Amino acid sequence: MGNLVAHKVTEKIFKIDDYLAATIAGSVADAQSLMKIMAAEISLYKMRNRENISVESASALAANLLHSSPAYVQTLLGGVDKNGASIYSLDPAGGMIKDSYISTGSGSTFSYGVLEDRVKQNMTINEAVEVAIRAIKAATERDTFSGNGILVATVTKDKGFEMLPKEEVDEKLKEIT
Repeated sequence: MGNLVAHKVTEKIFKIDDYLAATIAGSVADAQSLMKIMAAEISLYKMRNRENISVESASALAANLLHSSPAYVQTLLGGVDKNGASIYSLDPAGGMIKDSYISTGSGSTFSYGVLEDRVKQNMTINEAVEVAIRAIKAATERDTFSGNGILVATVTKDKGFEMLPKEEVDEKLKEIT
C-alpha cells in the first residue's frame, strides 16, 4: 500500500509446530496462507513419520511452496531439532539461505546494525532476546513500515515455542533504554 501502513498491529510471529516458528515481512494475506499450509503439511509429516520434521526440511518445504507459487512475503523460519537450533531465510520466489542470524523487512538495515554489533556465539536465551528487542526497536524507530510494538518468541529444546508476554518485553525495553 505504498507508504500507508494499513494495520500496525499484525501478528508477525507464527507458531508452526512446537519446535518451529516463522516471522514474516510483506503481504499478510500471503504469509497467513503460507503459514496455514506449512502447519498442515508439517502436522501430516509428523503423523506419517512419527517424528518431528527437521528445521532444514521444513524450510525446504516452504521454499518449494514459494517457488511453485511465488508470494509477496519474505519469511524467516527457525527452530530446534535433533541437530540443534537453526534459522533460514526464504525469499518470495523460494530461495532458501541458512545463517546464524537474519533480519528481514524494510527495517532490516537498521536491525542489522544492532545484530552485527551484538550477536556472538553461544549467547544465552536472555542475551539473544535482549539483542532481538534492541534490533526490532531500532527498526521501528527509524522505519515507518516496521509498524509498532515488539513481539518476541523463543523456541528451545526444553520448552519448545514460547511467546514472551507483552509485559516481559516492555520490562526488557525499559532496561535497555
